[in-house]
Amino acid sequence: MRQLLAGLSWSIVLAYPFIVLFGLQLLPLRLLGLLLIALAALRIYLLRSQVGKSGLPIVLSSLLLLIAMHAMIANDPSWMRFYPVAVNVVMLGMFGGSLRWGPPFVERLARMSEPELPATAIAYTRKVTIVWCLFFAGNGLIAWYTAVFTSFDTWALYNGAIAYALIGTIFSIEWLIRRRIKKAGSAHA
Repeated sequence: MRQLLAGLSWSIVLAYPFIVLFGLQLLPLRLLGLLLIALAALRIYLLRSQVGKSGLPIVLSSLLLLIAMHAMIANDPSWMRFYPVAVNVVMLGMFGGSLRWGPPFVERLARMSEPELPATAIAYTRKVTIVWCLFFAGNGLIAWYTAVFTSFDTWALYNGAIAYALIGTIFSIEWLIRRRIKKAGSAHA
């Protein structure tokens, strides 16, 4: 049951822009806000045992909770549009901070499957971490722009579809480059 609730909560978080868009058309702001607060609280409850592993999901859930509460208190649904901005700021801080205080975030991920990385791989993971920092900075600015200057429809389209397509594109390109680099490295070995 816990796995089902966790999967459902992740699905809802990923669909957040469309939930807000359609939720505001179907529900009063206060009810939608209460549903989002309940979702965030449920995620925090489900993730409480993972605090030692990574606080990121709890931080993001806490931001969702605060943003939904603020939108309800201010009686202004436009505040709900700032959650994708907050997510990008947190991700930029996490990836950027890892560049300063190391090891780079992508290196940490790579070491989970390959604990002994060669120097070339370490340099490569640093470059990939920088690419993700640039993405989160740019995506965060676009998310902010859509939150401030566009319609709810445009905001939901960008933050609920286009941004995910860009993330998938970066993952795909990086995977192809990594395969090529590994293949070239094994050919020289």
